[in-house]
Amino acid sequence: MINPEDPADNPPDPLVHRIVAQGPQGAVTVAGIATAIVVLLWILFYLLVFVPRSG
Repeated sequence: MINPEDPADNPPDPLVHRIVAQGPQGAVTVAGIATAIVVLLWILFYLLVFVPRSG
């Protein structure tokens, strides 16, 4: 399908520029939450499995 309107001819959207200027805050938040969950699970596994078996 041929698009008669070339996207390069459209004027830039100021909302898009504002969003991009804020940076990847959502991605950093998701990565931080995922890392915190993994660390919490590792600590719980250590305390509930390894510590009781060592004694």
